[in-house]
Amino acid sequence: MRIATALPTCVLGVLLVALAPLHALAQRASTADNHIAYLQSVLRRNPHDARALYRLGDAYIRKARETGDVAYFKRAEGAIRQSLELTPDNAGASRHLAYVLYSLHDFDGAATHARRALAVDETDRHAYGVLGDALLEVGKYTESEQAYRRMMELGTDAYGYARRAGLKSVHGDSGGAIADLERAVADGLVAGLPAESLAWMLWQLGIEHAALGRLDRAEAAFTKALAAYPGYHRALVGLAHVRAARNRFDEAVALYLKALAVVPQPDYAAALGDVLVAAGRPAEARKHYELVEYIGRLDAINQVLYNRELAYFYADHDVKLDTALELARRELTVRQDIYAYDLLAWTLTKNGRHAEAQAAMASALRLGTQDARLFYHAGMIAHALADADQARTHLARALALNPHFHVRHARVAADTLASLNANPPLTSASGPGSRAAHPRTGSRPGS
Repeated sequence: MRIATALPTCVLGVLLVALAPLHALAQRASTADNHIAYLQSVLRRNPHDARALYRLGDAYIRKARETGDVAYFKRAEGAIRQSLELTPDNAGASRHLAYVLYSLHDFDGAATHARRALAVDETDRHAYGVLGDALLEVGKYTESEQAYRRMMELGTDAYGYARRAGLKSVHGDSGGAIADLERAVADGLVAGLPAESLAWMLWQLGIEHAALGRLDRAEAAFTKALAAYPGYHRALVGLAHVRAARNRFDEAVALYLKALAVVPQPDYAAALGDVLVAAGRPAEARKHYELVEYIGRLDAINQVLYNRELAYFYADHDVKLDTALELARRELTVRQDIYAYDLLAWTLTKNGRHAEAQAAMASALRLGTQDARLFYHAGMIAHALADADQARTHLARALALNPHFHVRHARVAADTLASLNANPPLTSASGPGSRAAHPRTGSRPGS
């Protein structure tokens, strides 16, 4: 990561501390590193070796997944595009390019290249999988379901079950998602999948359990993910969430710092700041909050990848609310998934446009997704509109589903619900519908 000269000194210090262990980690060559070095040597001898270019792109993809460094996805894109220029009918290369573009949030491009792969080989179930992934991310849920169904008809494996779990989860079938992920992990162990792939499936399983407030099961899954792939940043963050939910804030801080040492992501820095606030360390939290925006604005790739996280961050902190709404509207032009509508609703209500927020929130809730954050947002919007009954319903549902859904927002939800239950709804213009009465969410990002 390059460091901009405009980076504030306090943020620079945080970043350098976080990145110090990363240097040692980078010195340990993985299998992907060895493949990259070998294929680069092959291509130095013959730069027009299409197969070597394709394989190099695959190695870069594995390296990107291992490290969380999106720059490797850009390298993969370059290598695979060169391969396709030499052999345009390589279905595998088109599928790989689709996956790279999906990872870079070019979802339309991903769908286009997945379909190109299928035009060459209509039996490529993994191409159907990538197509389903891309369609899922932009809210084309019916088309995504069709792609996944065809994927499973052509053959089942760990990747297929893991992919289908995401669709089940967004449709509110948490039990089905968990069953699919458990099957994916079991099949992955038998098949001897790469350690990072297995760790990803275990992490996703932990996320599903955490979303239901099942901290013990979530912790077990995250711990297994770290055993499968030591230092896995996603699992470190998952485990940090569990520690914070149990008020073990010092342990949570240490885990978030470890994750940031592997890959500085704005949502990790944001979550760390939240925990530090909860632990009574606001000065330290501010440094990490500054880091959130810096990472999100670092370069063109980050601005595409992290717009959603930045918008949530601004809205949750009641800062740059105009910018938050602008980012949310921009997201919605690209992705019409339920979380794009949730983000729009949350930024609208933070800008005092509660009726518009309620309409957007209805779109966010339309699939019955079991996510406490969605119900929390719906409840706070209803509260701002002085609709006490709806506010009680949504806030109670959020806390019943997952009383630990966020280190700060869960407390706001509980306090607001207690206030609603203790007091009759206000009907005057100075009631909950006014901007001044809107509860503050403190110094914290919202992802």
